[in-house]
Amino acid sequence: MSNKLFKNSVILIIGNILFRIGGYINRLLMSRMLGPEGYGLYGLTLPFQGIFQILSAGGLPPAISKYVAEYNSKDEKEMTKQVIVTATKFMVIMAILLSIVLLFSSDFIANNIFHKPAVVWPLRAVSLITPFSVIVGAMRGVFQGLYVNEYTVYNRLAEQVSTIVFACILVYVGLYAMGAVLGTALGFVVSAITAVFLYKRYVSPLFDDVTPLNLTFREELDLLYVLIKFAVPVAITALSEMAIYDVGTLVIGVLMLSSDVGYYNAADPISRIPLIISLSISTVLLPAASEAYAVKNQELLERYVVNCLRYSILSVLPLCIFISVFSGPILVILFGATYVPSSGVLSILVFGMSFYTIYMICSSILQGIGCPKIPMYLLLLGTLLNVVANFYFVDIMGINGAGVATTITTAILMISIMLILVRKIRISIPWNNIILIIMSNVILMIALLIMPNSIMGAIIGLIIGGIVYIGLLVLLKTLTLQDINFFKEYIDKIKITKSITDKIVKIIEDKNLIYKQ
Repeated sequence: MSNKLFKNSVILIIGNILFRIGGYINRLLMSRMLGPEGYGLYGLTLPFQGIFQILSAGGLPPAISKYVAEYNSKDEKEMTKQVIVTATKFMVIMAILLSIVLLFSSDFIANNIFHKPAVVWPLRAVSLITPFSVIVGAMRGVFQGLYVNEYTVYNRLAEQVSTIVFACILVYVGLYAMGAVLGTALGFVVSAITAVFLYKRYVSPLFDDVTPLNLTFREELDLLYVLIKFAVPVAITALSEMAIYDVGTLVIGVLMLSSDVGYYNAADPISRIPLIISLSISTVLLPAASEAYAVKNQELLERYVVNCLRYSILSVLPLCIFISVFSGPILVILFGATYVPSSGVLSILVFGMSFYTIYMICSSILQGIGCPKIPMYLLLLGTLLNVVANFYFVDIMGINGAGVATTITTAILMISIMLILVRKIRISIPWNNIILIIMSNVILMIALLIMPNSIMGAIIGLIIGGIVYIGLLVLLKTLTLQDINFFKEYIDKIKITKSITDKIVKIIEDKNLIYKQ
C-alpha cells in the first residue's frame, strides 16, 4: 500500500479522533448539565441535524473529493477549480431552501410525530446549522481530493472547541436543550470561517495561474449533472447510513419517554468509537481507489482493499470487545452512574458498529471504482429492515431492542457487500489470516471476561488485554513484515522505546513469526 494512503489515513484518524473526542466531551457535558430528559430532547434533534446536512449537501462533498482527485492527477487544474465552484454554489442554495423547510415543519414533527412539544425550539435551531455546514463539507471535500487532510484536522478542531464552549455557555444561562443545539450552530459558523480561510490561504494559490473556464449556464448545468449523477446515490447512501445510526433514537422517541432517548444516546456515541478508524480509512480510500481504478492498476487496487480490510479488523474488533465487556464502567466514567441503564444496549450495539465498519470500507471502495449505486441499494434495503426490526424489538425489549435490531441489520449488510465486492473487482481475500485474527480476538474476550467488571478492572484489562492481543497476533503469525515496519516507523519516534522495539522485531524475524502474503 502506498505511503500516501497510509499518511492520509493516519492524518484523518487523528482528525476523526479529535472530532469524536470533541463530540464525546460535548455530549458528556450536555448529558450532565441537562439530565436524561433534557439530553433526550437534545438527542432527538441530532438525527435531523445529520439528515438536513446530507440533503442540503446532496452528496456533493464525496463527489468533489472524487473529481478533484481525478482531474488533479491528470493536471487538469481548470476543471478541478470549476468542480469546486459549481458544487459549492449548488450546495449553498440547497442549504438555504432546506433550512426554511425545517423551520416551518418543526412544530408538526415535535407535536404530531414525537408528541413532545418541548422539542419544537431545539428543532427550529437546527435550521441555522445547514447553510454553514455545506460550506464546511465543500472545503473538506477539496482537502481530501488534494490529499491535504491536515487542513481537515485543523478545521475539525476549530469546530469542536467552539461548539463545546458555546453549548456550555448557552445551556448554563438557561436555554436548556435549545442552548445545546445553538452551540452546535455557532460551532459550524466558526468551522465555515476556518475552512474558507484555510482554502484561501493554502489551496487557492494552487490555482492562481489557472484561466477560468467561463462556462455558459448550460455548460455549468451539464457539469453539475455529472457531479449530481455521482452524488445522488452517495447522498441516498448517506441518508441510509443515518438511518442505520439513528433509527433507534427516532423509534425510541416515538414509543418511549425522553429520558429513554437520553439513555440510548449515552450508549450510541460510545458504540461508534470503532467508526473513527473505518471513517478515516474509507475517506482516504475513495480517491485512492478511484485513481488506481482509473489507471487500471489491479494489483494496487487489490493491495488497497486487502490491507484496509485487515487493518480494520485488526484494530476495530479488539476495541469493540473491550467496550462490550466493560460497558458499565465506561458509562460511569464518561456519563456518570445515572446512565448505567445504558450498559446493556452498549454491549450489543458496539458489535453492530463493528460490522458496519467493514461495510463502510467496502462501500467506499465501490464508490471509488464508480459503482455508488450498489451501496445505495443495499443501504435502502438495510434501512427498511432496520426500521421494521427497531419497531419490533424496541416494543418488546425497550432500548436494548434498538441495539439488537441494528446489529442484525449491519451483520446482513456486511456479509452482502463483501460478497459483492469480491466478485466485482475479483480480489482474493486472505481468509486464513483473517480467521487467525478473529481467533486472537476470541481469546482476548475470554481473558477480559475474567477481569472484575469495574473501573479498576477495565484499566487492568486494557493493559493486560493489549499485551495478550499483541502477543497472540505475533504467535499466530498474523502480521506481515510490512505491518511491522509500518507500526515500528511510528513507535520509533518515541526515542526511549526504539531499542526495545528493534529487539522485538529482530526476535519476530529470527523466529519467523511473520505472515507471508
